[in-house]
Amino acid sequence: MTTGKYFDDLRVGDTFETGGITLTEAAIVDFALTHDPQPFHIDKVAATDSIFGGIIASGFQTIALTFRLFRDTGVLTGTNIGGHGMDEVRWLAPVFPGDTLHAKITVELLTPSRSKPDRGTVRFRYRTYNQDNAEVLNLTMDHVMARRG
Repeated sequence: MTTGKYFDDLRVGDTFETGGITLTEAAIVDFALTHDPQPFHIDKVAATDSIFGGIIASGFQTIALTFRLFRDTGVLTGTNIGGHGMDEVRWLAPVFPGDTLHAKITVELLTPSRSKPDRGTVRFRYRTYNQDNAEVLNLTMDHVMARRG
């Protein structure tokens, strides 16, 4: 079922705000054990002795959760065909257990496909914030979006 925004519905500057998600230490460690098993993600003692002073979430987990939050808005439902990649990835602050993340996603660029008229590429700027509105992640991601008709 298509309920999301089509390429043609979007305008440069459109901004979408997500709901929030709170990270638990267990979720952070679980993700890290599988995908990014660095000591400051999985070992309380080592993390306490690190520059972070405690367990922090993997930046890759923060990216994945941010995308999930955007997906949950419904903007991409049935209209997101795929992606071309990410650029300008910046982890700006650590994410700790108990932090609640939310994101603002803004349309930066719209490029209709020249070879496939049923789609276009949307460059979204993702900005992720914690509960104190401190920005923890900033990146751009190019989505291939369906066009109307």
